[in-house]
Amino acid sequence: MLADKYAGFFRPCPRCRDVKVNRALSIGFVSRVKLGLKYDVSLPMAAGALFVVIPYSISLVAQWMYGWPNKPGYKKYIEALRPRRIYSLTRAVLEMLKYLQYGKLYFQWKSWYNDTDNHKHYEKGVIFGRRGNKLDLYYAPNVDHSGGVATPVVVFIYGGAWGSGERSIYCLLALQMAKELNATVVCPDYATYPKGTVLHMVQDITDCLVWIGENGHKFSMDKDNVVLIGHSAGAHLCALTALFLVEGMEELAIEPAKQKEISLSIKGVTGLSGVYNIPDHYQHEKMRGIEYVSTMHKAMGGVENFEFYSPTDFLKILSEDKLKRVPPFCLIHGTNDIIVPMESSIRFSDVLASLSVKVSLHLLPKMDHTEIVTDLMAPDRHFYRTVYGCVKEEYSKFQGKC
Repeated sequence: MLADKYAGFFRPCPRCRDVKVNRALSIGFVSRVKLGLKYDVSLPMAAGALFVVIPYSISLVAQWMYGWPNKPGYKKYIEALRPRRIYSLTRAVLEMLKYLQYGKLYFQWKSWYNDTDNHKHYEKGVIFGRRGNKLDLYYAPNVDHSGGVATPVVVFIYGGAWGSGERSIYCLLALQMAKELNATVVCPDYATYPKGTVLHMVQDITDCLVWIGENGHKFSMDKDNVVLIGHSAGAHLCALTALFLVEGMEELAIEPAKQKEISLSIKGVTGLSGVYNIPDHYQHEKMRGIEYVSTMHKAMGGVENFEFYSPTDFLKILSEDKLKRVPPFCLIHGTNDIIVPMESSIRFSDVLASLSVKVSLHLLPKMDHTEIVTDLMAPDRHFYRTVYGCVKEEYSKFQGKC
């Protein structure tokens, strides 16, 4: 049928007497027409799949799994299907594919953590706190932890957008940190959303500090010499915990005198790519189209709590006397961070400095949000020396050695 339809477009050459040749040329013409039609149909289909089907599928799955826009009735679907939101959210989801490059590290820490021969380097699964969380404790390799001189303590709080993460993932980081800082490193779990809210997370970190104060002598830890180090959401929690303790918040459900004792034991706080202003970060999430699938606003208990859980805003309610008890801060951020822009640390640094709180700011070129923590896990990682150089420099200041 198609050949008959297009046969009229081809006229045999009057000079050519060979009917077979004419027919062959006619068939070749029709074949080219078919091929052209095939391309005419397939190109729009491919473009449609690339620019419509795939982005909408990815975004709808993400929103179905993690949350729809906070709109009543059918309006949430209208908001979810806005092209700008679809493409922003799709881009954010596809950016996560780069985490595949850390597959080797995944198998390394998994193997090391499960190897019983490595137990001499740490204490695993110690129960602490009101919710029965667990912590791991890593020893400095050149320090006799069986007794004698007590070593400084570093509490590392992992990130994960307040909704994911576990202590075992950071075993290699904690091991290297214990070596580099010559300290005992404690890595606790905490109640990530939906098991807990930000307040529960801060309570869990405070419970870890209480545990160190009550049990530190059993592991040769100096309970009066503690440094908090956190990444991303973990950096936010470290800052908020320190400030809550300085203020003596009754929400922590710990006696004021105990809170003051713990706050005085914190010699410094180091934040790696941290979130310090929740309203600002929420606007950044909106720009990326992820504010509804993100666990941040859920973990905070709603938008109305954003300022209360923002270290930048909380600082401003502290009295002059309490501001003097705020520990010094070290803020480290990569300039290529698109998940938490470096402006987060810059603005927090400005607020701290304006209130006469000691602060050091390190902006590291070409480093993104993930590398700043994954590259602390092994000496052969690209930014290992760069980040540890900053961490060690500020850690020495916290210890009064500089």
